[in-house]
Amino acid sequence: METKFEFKEIQSRPERLAPGHRMCAGCGGTIAVRNVLKALHPGDKAVIGNATGCLEVSTFTYPYTAYEDSYIHNAFENAGATMSGVETAYNALKKRGRIKENYKFITFGGDGGTYDIGFQSLSGAMERGHDMVYVCYDNGAYMNTGIQRSSATPMYADTTTTPAGKCSAGKTQYRKDLAAIIAEHKVPYVGQTTFIGNMKDLYTKAEKAIYTPGPAFLNIMAPCPRGWRYDAPSIINICKLGVETCYWPLFEVIEGKWILSYEPKEKLPIEEFLKTQGRFKHLFKKENEHLIAEYQKEVDKRWEQLKERCGA
Repeated sequence: METKFEFKEIQSRPERLAPGHRMCAGCGGTIAVRNVLKALHPGDKAVIGNATGCLEVSTFTYPYTAYEDSYIHNAFENAGATMSGVETAYNALKKRGRIKENYKFITFGGDGGTYDIGFQSLSGAMERGHDMVYVCYDNGAYMNTGIQRSSATPMYADTTTTPAGKCSAGKTQYRKDLAAIIAEHKVPYVGQTTFIGNMKDLYTKAEKAIYTPGPAFLNIMAPCPRGWRYDAPSIINICKLGVETCYWPLFEVIEGKWILSYEPKEKLPIEEFLKTQGRFKHLFKKENEHLIAEYQKEVDKRWEQLKERCGA
């Protein structure tokens, strides 16, 4: 079920993530969560899971939570497994007539708790076919514990465990394409999005993920001002440049069919995205110009592969 996108109506819905949490100004994680939860239809109930990370420590201090829905804090490694169990218990209780209401099951995790530590339980939940949504707010590193690299960290990013300097140009590996990996689990829905325009792309994909029967996965680029090193008001422009340079393409996979959501009229060079963030400032030194060329080559290759998958 897909609802017509009415920006004012959707944004006027009651907040399911209450104000007063402790997330940083300019944090992409908060924007991701608020807008995903706006996709829940009025009156629908939900159970929210949350892997350990920035989002968890800033929205939950026992016995208080910023969530208006039922909430479960999980360890880094088991958010997918926990929500699998909740969804299974719900189905059993509903079958016995002990629960009448309809619930949706949504888990949030950062890239550390999703791409890396929590991947095993996420993969299992997707493979078993639980009717749940896993949302990754991808900020490209272990931001909560000190900006250490993860497998979502982009190539040549400066982190505390891949520091840029005389002996290193930052992380040497390119980021893992987790959305494509989850799509290979043959789940009904996978979407990749970020914050652009009036949030229509994020909202419509969140709604599809929530209301598609079976397992669904949503990957959202969610910039972090401390780890990426940008001024808080720049977040939306950074997301736009991530899309326009094809570093972060927008697409969805519906029942195995790859669909390109957006193709830039004029694809921008990758340096337009990189120069907005302090974590890449070393790439603009004269002796590192060849690294930007290598980066562009990798982005171009992945973009062409995606277009081929989508039949574009």
